[in-house]
Amino acid sequence: MDMITHPVDPAFKSDILRCFDHQSYAIPARWLYDRQGSELFEQITELPEYYPTRTETTLLENYSEDVANFSGIGRAVIEFGSGSSTKTPHLLRAVQPSAYVPIDISGEFLTASAAQLQTEFPDLPIYPLEADFMRPLRLPDEVADHPKIGFFPGSTIGNMVARTSVDLLRSMRETLGEGAQLLIGFDRIKDPDVLVAAYDDSAGVTAQFSLNLLLRINRELGGDIPVEQFRHVAVWSDLYARIEIYLECVADVRFEVNDKPVQMSKGDKIHIENSHKYGLRDARLMLRAGGWTPVQDWSDTQDYFSLILADARPFKDAP
Repeated sequence: MDMITHPVDPAFKSDILRCFDHQSYAIPARWLYDRQGSELFEQITELPEYYPTRTETTLLENYSEDVANFSGIGRAVIEFGSGSSTKTPHLLRAVQPSAYVPIDISGEFLTASAAQLQTEFPDLPIYPLEADFMRPLRLPDEVADHPKIGFFPGSTIGNMVARTSVDLLRSMRETLGEGAQLLIGFDRIKDPDVLVAAYDDSAGVTAQFSLNLLLRINRELGGDIPVEQFRHVAVWSDLYARIEIYLECVADVRFEVNDKPVQMSKGDKIHIENSHKYGLRDARLMLRAGGWTPVQDWSDTQDYFSLILADARPFKDAP
């Protein structure tokens, strides 16, 4: 077994043990993003099959000035799940923020990305926040009194089932406050062949990204999972309008995690990620359910991807 050399996130440990103890064989997608996972995901975004990043980046290049016209300038930009922040400069240049708060679960990756962005915007106050944005957040005191615009790119909202997405949107509204705005990316429903290729690329980088989760379990929880006996599987579910990603056993396996024995059979699958896709009306309805009022949207010519700007308006009792 690998030696455990770093403190283990108790929530990570709890979710992994639940997966194997109850034979539910499901792990929340957020645990894919340790340092290595974050770096692999950045490689995925550059693959020819992976259209979301380049499509959304083009939308931000073309329409960030329009966003600024709707939102005004001088708000604090709060980015949920900032990753490498590669798309963020397009928005920052347009809205001329008073401050920038990148939020990410991977602390090392967050620090490096924030430092890189600071070189591009030397006069911009940047306050990195290492946190799981799926949980309640307290923003840095330095931006407490600033008007805010949340930024949630990448269609990360699609990784969650509908009830969790709505809960997250409500939590974001509470974090940002009434009067805030949210710019959010939604991946659109399209040809299943295009979708499956985006999540099962010919170079196998997405497979490495998925299998890295097993390596993380071995490293952080003292596991001896035979990673070579699992394969990455991506399928389209029309019923749920989502790509589903699994790690499938290619043989019967026995291993230990946190000193607990586990046995899985050939063909058993660990469900590690969903990526829901939306029609434009679906996306608007979800935002309204989460307490946000859509005010403007922008899509590419193929309707592959949409950016939606929404307001946190005062709640009305009627009609």
